[in-house]
Amino acid sequence: MAGLPSATFGSDTMTDQPAIRRGLEELADGYDAFILDLWGVLHDGLRAYPEAVEALYALKARGKQLLLLSNAPRRTEDLARQMANLGLPEDSYHHLMSSGQDAYVHLRDRPCTWYRELGRRMLHIGPPHDANMREGLDVSVVSDVQFAEFVLNTGPALHATEIGALEPVLRQAADRELPMICANPDIRVMRGDSVELCAGALAKRYQELGGEVRYHGKPYQGIYDSCFQLLGDPDPKRTLAVGDTLHTDIEGANRVGIDSAFVPGGINAGDLGIRMGELPETDRLTALFAREGQSPTHVLPAFRW
Repeated sequence: MAGLPSATFGSDTMTDQPAIRRGLEELADGYDAFILDLWGVLHDGLRAYPEAVEALYALKARGKQLLLLSNAPRRTEDLARQMANLGLPEDSYHHLMSSGQDAYVHLRDRPCTWYRELGRRMLHIGPPHDANMREGLDVSVVSDVQFAEFVLNTGPALHATEIGALEPVLRQAADRELPMICANPDIRVMRGDSVELCAGALAKRYQELGGEVRYHGKPYQGIYDSCFQLLGDPDPKRTLAVGDTLHTDIEGANRVGIDSAFVPGGINAGDLGIRMGELPETDRLTALFAREGQSPTHVLPAFRW
């Protein structure tokens, strides 16, 4: 697979073709800082990809700054423990940021008028393992939407593949015009070979019902501001984002003006008819980029050296 033809997205013609790379060895010299997605790039939700761990250490050995950026609705301390259990030790990277951490800090510090006007009675929609998103906050957690002033959305129950069970709650909250904080903009995520819904799917439905949503995480500017601060304000031209999701990882990189590398064997593997480490047919990739309206700088078969 030598390269991709140019494609048209909306009214703009994409003249730069994403470059097909065999591995990070072909890219490392061109970048100083790397912003790396987790699910579908470094692990599959059950275990780390061995080649990915090797690549992290190879980049560190060459003096690259590595920041792992996840749309997980969890605080970073909890996320670090989870990743270590999956086989991604803390010494394999430098920094860690999550959409959950960003949402938590905003709820804790109330840095803007929107947050200061939320009120203190919070309805939390999310699985039990997201409970630490409530710890240390000056809020009262309510279980009845009728008593809530706002909604924290960290996603449906574990292994959920549809949102029907939550539809009544979402309708009631929308009818009461409760603002929603979405701590994970992802629509779906891989867990092993299966696909599960995320908080972004609930938020999308909430907006369809007329509800107001404040998003934290990729592809929104705020999370990248935090990342660049952690990385010591690197040159954007020498910063690379790597991800497997076009509407979060790649769109986020495009929004903030940094290069990106797309891993097609992650969340899109089933649609593209491949497994991790493989590259799809050129026309399938081109069609995917056209459908999503986003194009990366590079394409990698996997996060490997």
